[in-house]
Amino acid sequence: MRRLRRWYSWWRTHAPRIRDFLYLFFGLLTIVAQASTGGAGWGVKDSVTLAAGVVASVALLWRRRFPVTVTIIGVIAMALSGIFVPLGLALLTLAIRRRDLVLVVLTFLGYVALVLNSGLFDEAFWVSVFTGPFLIGTWVAIGAFVGARRDLVASWQDRAERAEAERELRAEQARLGERARIAQEMHDVLAHKVSLIALHAGGLEVNPSVGPEKVEGSARLIRETARQAMEDLREVLGVLRTDVSVAGADLAPVPQAADLERLVAESRAAGVTVSSEITVADGVPLAIGRTIYRIVQESLTNVHKHARGASTEVLVTGGRGEGVTVRVTNIRPVAADSLLPGAGAGLVGLRERVVLVGGRLTTGPTPAGGWRVEGWLPWPIGRESETVASVTVDEGER
Repeated sequence: MRRLRRWYSWWRTHAPRIRDFLYLFFGLLTIVAQASTGGAGWGVKDSVTLAAGVVASVALLWRRRFPVTVTIIGVIAMALSGIFVPLGLALLTLAIRRRDLVLVVLTFLGYVALVLNSGLFDEAFWVSVFTGPFLIGTWVAIGAFVGARRDLVASWQDRAERAEAERELRAEQARLGERARIAQEMHDVLAHKVSLIALHAGGLEVNPSVGPEKVEGSARLIRETARQAMEDLREVLGVLRTDVSVAGADLAPVPQAADLERLVAESRAAGVTVSSEITVADGVPLAIGRTIYRIVQESLTNVHKHARGASTEVLVTGGRGEGVTVRVTNIRPVAADSLLPGAGAGLVGLRERVVLVGGRLTTGPTPAGGWRVEGWLPWPIGRESETVASVTVDEGER
């Protein structure tokens, strides 16, 4: 089998040149045979036949590069000496290369040369008139069939290559989009946990004499928060290694609006003064609930980073039909420096999340010098009844 493949590869490489020499040999053979049948002696006509036939046959070596020129030479040779084989092979190659007006014109000229060379108005003339179209048409038809088949195969191959390239491009774009989304999930999850750890550690640093019980409690919170951050990081990195996440199915945990109380409680435990009022209907859609959670989470993370001593208010209200309004506002911070550096990607990713669910997001300073993040998310009216669960949490002190 390996030897057969080698022979096939060798034939594919050298087949065009081998065919050229076979055509040349066949043309010269027919020319010599035709020139030697002129009767006794060697006349001028035989010399012209041989010379025209040799020129037309040798020209076949360049039939691929100059098919039109080689066909014209074959027509001239046919008109001068009645040599048909070079003309037929030239028309065959021309029909493979092109099927247009040039082929029609040269085919007609070849037919005229065939008829004129047979004599005028004798028996051979009328035979050529009626048999010439079939003789020349056979070569042209075979060449046109081969050329059309080659073009069809080439178009199929080009289409397959383009489809394969497009498939690979779509797969690459899907992988890049998935990894960008996972990176956004890592930012949303880990940035909040790391900011909580920094807040706990900063509290111990500025209050070294809080007592062993406070130190023990803060250390326990730091340890628990770090453990949760490591678990979240391990889950997201697992998705990156396996690359099997489908529409976020492998990204865990998936937060919802019901987790807002726990999120606020974590910030209070870190020493941030947070008051919250959550008045939202039951049955919040999955995408809306996740976006609500991310808005509050990113806002509190920025408070941890840039306004750790500022009192903060969290307001979530709305229901089916009217949409959900999320507002997180903090007063002007006492300390101007940031506890942790920011990359500036949090609000950008948050805005993209809100736009994807059809909402709007505004951020900016308040007149009192604080900062406000406010978003509105649509919640279309459904057929189910609306039950409102109102939870109001008073301001928690440090």
